[in-house]
Amino acid sequence: MKKIDFKGKKVGVVGLAKSGLAASLLLKDLGAQVWVTDVNDNDTLRKNLSILNSQGINKVELGRHSEEFIKGKDLLVVSPGVSNASWVILRAEELRIPIISEIELAYLVCPAKIIAVTGTNGKTTVTTLIGRVIQASGKKAVVCGNIGNPFTQEVGKLKEGDFVSLEVSSFQLERIKDFKPFISVILNFTPDHLDRYKDIQEYLAAKKRIYINQDSSDFVVLNYDDLTLRNLNKEIKANVRYFKERPNFNPNQSAVIEVADILGIERDLCLEILHNFKGIEHRLESVLEFNRIEFINDSKATNVDSTIWALKNIQKPINLIAGGRDKGIDYALVGNFVKDKVKTLILIGEAKDKIKNVLGKIVPCLEATSLEEAVKIAYENADAGDCVLLSPMCASFDMFLNYEERGRVFKKAVFDLAEGQRCGV
Repeated sequence: MKKIDFKGKKVGVVGLAKSGLAASLLLKDLGAQVWVTDVNDNDTLRKNLSILNSQGINKVELGRHSEEFIKGKDLLVVSPGVSNASWVILRAEELRIPIISEIELAYLVCPAKIIAVTGTNGKTTVTTLIGRVIQASGKKAVVCGNIGNPFTQEVGKLKEGDFVSLEVSSFQLERIKDFKPFISVILNFTPDHLDRYKDIQEYLAAKKRIYINQDSSDFVVLNYDDLTLRNLNKEIKANVRYFKERPNFNPNQSAVIEVADILGIERDLCLEILHNFKGIEHRLESVLEFNRIEFINDSKATNVDSTIWALKNIQKPINLIAGGRDKGIDYALVGNFVKDKVKTLILIGEAKDKIKNVLGKIVPCLEATSLEEAVKIAYENADAGDCVLLSPMCASFDMFLNYEERGRVFKKAVFDLAEGQRCGV
């Protein structure tokens, strides 16, 4: 272990979704006494509760945060979805209990070199590609973090000489203390999560924490075409390297090439991985085509810039399904792209009225009460040669556990619709 001996420590874990479950199991393996608390109570959390119980972790509460689970703890490990304004965080701060994030916990026991990737968009794609390039070079690399499998779930599999390709969100970076990647990558910066941050500067400050502990033995890779990021070199202690869009390579690919160069990986090997990459699930994922209408799953598009990327890269007329939980984003930013590319906008979720008020004068807007209904409405309004695109511009939490569940529901709705059409239903 790098910093802390957890044996016998009283540690509270706040949140029992993926990262909270993984953190709890890691802490038990490290010999800590573990308490777990989650203000929610649902089937997924109860399944995770049963896993903890089977491993001898019995001090768990669901549906509330209580004083008992906070007071007297040596440390709190907080899941990224827990707001800094929540009672449990404010109470822990009053009691002067140290609070760290799940990625900080994993870092403290990680023997491998970490390549941490953040940015508003493109994190999952770049994190995945970096992992594949390292693996192709003959090294062991684990791809984890905000990408789906938590860092704390994977850290026990690593040894010195291995690599971690780690997707990190601004939420996870808020509660780091010693976290120090060998290479940090900031892909881009545009407005997002303004439902959590008071303004865009606070959001930027959270992103910048990725390099606060780096020094001259480390590297920071920045997007040269993003002026906000380009000028960060004045405050960075690590070695700064830039990437930019270039002929035949988009910015995400250029970022991967820059990281590979730092690691001394042959350029031809890197280019082969890029050439053969077929994309990731829920990001411009072609699901099915029937009756000459293509259905595309872009559920991971949880902000305007992600949807703009999708609209730019699809050449067919688009029937767009959007909406969900609003994140304080200005939907007018997508207006010109909607005007040029979208035939019909089908709206779902809490943000549908706000989106309609902004974009309703640009494109015909229809409303649906469920994603399944939205798929049917989009299909009914599509013509041969069109596509139906799910690219929500919003968080999923009003209707789904996460964007992955939203994407899976979309795909099932598409397959069910296609089967119904074949059967004449």
